[in-house]
Amino acid sequence: MEEIEIPTEGLSDEINDKAGEATERKEMKWVLFVAISTALMAVFAAIGGLMAGHYSEDAMRHQIKASDQWAFYQAKGIKADIRELQPQLFPGSLASDSLRAQQAEIMKKAKEEEEESEVAASKHELLAPAVTLLQISIAISAIAIITNKKFLWLSGIALAAAGLIFFVWALVS
Repeated sequence: MEEIEIPTEGLSDEINDKAGEATERKEMKWVLFVAISTALMAVFAAIGGLMAGHYSEDAMRHQIKASDQWAFYQAKGIKADIRELQPQLFPGSLASDSLRAQQAEIMKKAKEEEEESEVAASKHELLAPAVTLLQISIAISAIAIITNKKFLWLSGIALAAAGLIFFVWALVS
């Protein structure tokens, strides 16, 4: 019976031959730079992705708290209105002026939560394109290795730099 040839059997030899040729041509140094830069891109993409997720959840949490505060604000307003319209139904209870003062405090808390939500959302909006650019740069660097085209790697580096600008901007803003 004839042995079936598996096309991947020769790949290991071919890769070793290419590696040997690259070493001889001193291209291994270039490949090493691509590998290190791609690893760094992946690290920043992973950190950026985690941070983007955190800020997205943080924005949502603060928005929910703000919505709760606004609902509480409205409830106090309705209670104050009812007490103003029919004070005889609530003898000895809080005056509507006291409820209006509580309402002002609740409004302050709601606005603070909304501001916190906006800050977190703006950081998320900066980190999302950072992660996208870093992921694209990783893919381009991989293609550069496969095709042995340095200009592709340099393009990937340029995209990674743009991604890092967004990343740093999110951190400092």
